[in-house]
Amino acid sequence: MIAIQMPAWQAQPDVWLVVAALAAGYWIAIVRVGPRLVSPVQPIVTRLQVTSFSLGVLATWVAGDWPVHIVAEQMNYSVHMVQHLIFAMVAAPLLLLGTPAWMLRWILGAPSRRFAVVRSLARFVPALLIFNLVLILTHWPAVVNAGLESGLIHFTLHAILFVSSLVVWLPVLSPLPEIPRLAPPTRMLYLFAQSVLPVVPASFLAYGTTPLYRFYLDKPHLWGLSTLEDQQVAGLIMKIVAGVLLWLLITVIFFRWAGEDQKSSQQMNRKRELNRGLPNNQANRDVPAINAQGAL
Repeated sequence: MIAIQMPAWQAQPDVWLVVAALAAGYWIAIVRVGPRLVSPVQPIVTRLQVTSFSLGVLATWVAGDWPVHIVAEQMNYSVHMVQHLIFAMVAAPLLLLGTPAWMLRWILGAPSRRFAVVRSLARFVPALLIFNLVLILTHWPAVVNAGLESGLIHFTLHAILFVSSLVVWLPVLSPLPEIPRLAPPTRMLYLFAQSVLPVVPASFLAYGTTPLYRFYLDKPHLWGLSTLEDQQVAGLIMKIVAGVLLWLLITVIFFRWAGEDQKSSQQMNRKRELNRGLPNNQANRDVPAINAQGAL
């Protein structure tokens, strides 16, 4: 078996430009725009938001620069799949978590047609359709082959994947009350659907018997994989790794939801116990307040 080595370092100035634009734009918005849009008594940005956005920028850099980008573009389709997962399931949600409500509202130009379009797309069914249509588009053999043969098409496909991923995560992570997050049960159902539907294209890759992407047929592959084996690994990555990430998030949402529900029930029980020791007229006055809190 011929040993295939990692490709030599190659500069990726387009990636550096995107990463620098993200970081610089975030800093300028905080320093110049935030003070004009945020009340002096409120923080412009929290430490958690800065950390999340910084990690999102780092994930974008890692996925787009050497060696991931070079291996994905010239050697292994399985690494290409990893690159897409980093863009869609790591970088996009981290960037969204790091974006304060005022900043996203400013970026979308609310109120504007752009804001209205994003708000209409960031709902259960449209977002579900967007995710799966983009998934099919970015893994369709003719599109993948064209993208790998043209730098412009390749960059455009990554841009479509990246922007659509931000929209797809809005029903789960939106910081805006105008674009509300789904309720926890619906949020879990949404993520479950997002984890199940990609199994179909992933199965075509994982259990296929012929290579689908002609671009990789005559390319050297790391780790001694054949072109078909590399494609099968890519399918397993899409099927298993993406599913595990989404199910971990479903688990987190479930336990947080259960904890909040339990806390609310405990508060209601404590108030009922306190009311037992009050005169009847005082207890009756407290009932509307209790009911109002339970409805939140």
